Amino acid sequence: MSQFIEDKVISRIYGKNRGWVFTPIHFLDLGSRSAVSKALERLVKRGTIRRLARGLYDYPKKHPELGNLPANYEQIGKALAGKDNLRIQPSGAYAANLLGLTEQVSAKIVFLTDGANRTVNIGNQKIILKKTTPKNMATAGRISGLVIQALRYMGKNQVAEQIIGKLQRRLSPDDKQQLINDIRYAPAWIGEISRKLKSEELG
Repeated sequence: MSQFIEDKVISRIYGKNRGWVFTPIHFLDLGSRSAVSKALERLVKRGTIRRLARGLYDYPKKHPELGNLPANYEQIGKALAGKDNLRIQPSGAYAANLLGLTEQVSAKIVFLTDGANRTVNIGNQKIILKKTTPKNMATAGRISGLVIQALRYMGKNQVAEQIIGKLQRRLSPDDKQQLINDIRYAPAWIGEISRKLKSEELG
């Protein structure tokens, strides 16, 4: 039975391709938590998968010279959010970094979520899932959500013309229209920036 469960677990992992991050919860339809955990630990010992933290694993992407590459933060966030289609939204310095507004790599990678709070340490990095309001999650998964969270982090008085210029170059016409569509979910000052981005494009 244990070999049967292990075969099913590894088949699912291979089906997701390299870079997938997961927890035992993703396999509980295949067997008991104890049996799944033992199968995962055997795969770790074999070098097939990597243990990132307690109860958190990945099927690492490989570089021909560097070997196993670091796990993707968004994949980690999705895994921590669970398999119940909970949403996550990059926030704080991480959101600003993803948009190229800052080169700062924070020691804390924060995702907003409509699920439970959770924190996990992976090496020197702290990955945080922070439960938030439905309004903050309304734009999750859209470019507007990323822009709103990045600008919130930077603060009204820190968003200079240079930052707006970076957004102007970074965002496509469709992205700017999405900002306008979701303007009701943003603070008034971010809404003004959204209008400015759209009007300068038209001008």
